[in-house]
Amino acid sequence: MLSEKLLSDIRNGTKMTLKQQFQLVFFLSIPAVMAQVTSVVMQYIDASMVGSLGAEASASIGLVSSSTWLFGGVCGAVSSGFSIQAAQSIGGGRIKDARSIMRQAVIAAFISSIVLAAAGAITSINLPAWLGGALEIQKDARYYFLIYVLSLPAVQASRLAGGLLQCSGNMKVPGILNTLMCILDVIFNFILIFPSREVKAAGIILNVPGAGLGVAGASLGTALSQLVIAVLMMYFLCFKSDIFKIKQGESWKLKKDCILRAVKLALPIGWENLMMCGAMVVSTRIVAPLGSVPIAANSFAVTAESLCYMPGYGIAEAAATLSGQSIGAGRKELARRFARLSVWSGIASMSVTGAAMFFAAPFMMSLLTPDLAIQALGVSILRIEAFAEPMYGASIVASGAFRGAGDTLVPSMMNFGSIWFVRITLALLLVGNLALKGVWIAMCIELCFRGMIFMVRLYSGRWMKK
Repeated sequence: MLSEKLLSDIRNGTKMTLKQQFQLVFFLSIPAVMAQVTSVVMQYIDASMVGSLGAEASASIGLVSSSTWLFGGVCGAVSSGFSIQAAQSIGGGRIKDARSIMRQAVIAAFISSIVLAAAGAITSINLPAWLGGALEIQKDARYYFLIYVLSLPAVQASRLAGGLLQCSGNMKVPGILNTLMCILDVIFNFILIFPSREVKAAGIILNVPGAGLGVAGASLGTALSQLVIAVLMMYFLCFKSDIFKIKQGESWKLKKDCILRAVKLALPIGWENLMMCGAMVVSTRIVAPLGSVPIAANSFAVTAESLCYMPGYGIAEAAATLSGQSIGAGRKELARRFARLSVWSGIASMSVTGAAMFFAAPFMMSLLTPDLAIQALGVSILRIEAFAEPMYGASIVASGAFRGAGDTLVPSMMNFGSIWFVRITLALLLVGNLALKGVWIAMCIELCFRGMIFMVRLYSGRWMKK
């Protein structure tokens, strides 16, 4: 494949034209973008199926969604701590070292995910009340969150295996498996959310079995699909990957230097996710007193918007792989060119998706909920957010490029300062007069500011000094 040849050119020190650099960004981004899109489609599936149960059911998921992102973000940080090291080892031609990193990552990720699941289970007892949710939605929110955190070992395994495969240049397998996860989520949700019922199709009446678990069924369906994909991801990582395939006689003993470096890389990313998701929890707390309709509209709008920024996250994964392998190969100038090309690609793609979201907002919201009041409010805030998408793309992709180079601390501080001191401050100032619209205006301003400061760091070149 062309992408494999071009990746080998990075490791071999071969000079690359601008066309070849763009081809590599494109070929690595497409599977990653598709994987990201399918993960968002899963959110659409959960939201639309639960949306049919009413505003309170939707609000119960919206109440704890930022908390699920928080725990998922920690899993992502653990994965990044090892995948960054693996990418740089592969770029430097140290394949045996990359395999050693993989083995240690599997052990460390399993231990950390068990601890995280236990902490989440304890937190689930009082979380909906802490977030200010109304009594009528607290029970569903509690069960939804509890089932999610108990599935964290599967989430962690899937993210780790997918991240390691991607850092080796294999974007295809994670993309296919994430698409399969989406299909499984539809099937499991269809059975678990709704009760047994009769469905008429082509004049034939079918008896469809169902568990009737409602909101809890949505979470359980997602957890089961995550479990299946985690097993498959680990299989391809450990037994099918040319780089990471397990070989007999190689040690599984943890190495202090590898673990410490993983911690050093992961801590800023984990702290960043903690602070950013913590800010989202605060945002949820700001929105919660506005009532069930604003809570549901806020949750559905976040889900709808996520389809627009998935191209940015897909390109960011490609940028992390390319900058990591270029830095590992000692080619800093090539890393700089890949980063800039990737960031401008992200800005362009998210400018298109932002424009599409502005005009398609009514259709997007109608897919998620039949409630006309929720739809109307959701459309208005989505159209506010559309103007932030280009600069949001800049921050997403630049962060990926920095992460691949091992520069995690400063970007995490930039994200923290932007979201806490700009978004939260403005949201508190605007929510009184503008209600939910004020919260989203604050978000729009903050994302534009964040994109600009990331562009400044990108062109300063300081991120390559790690």
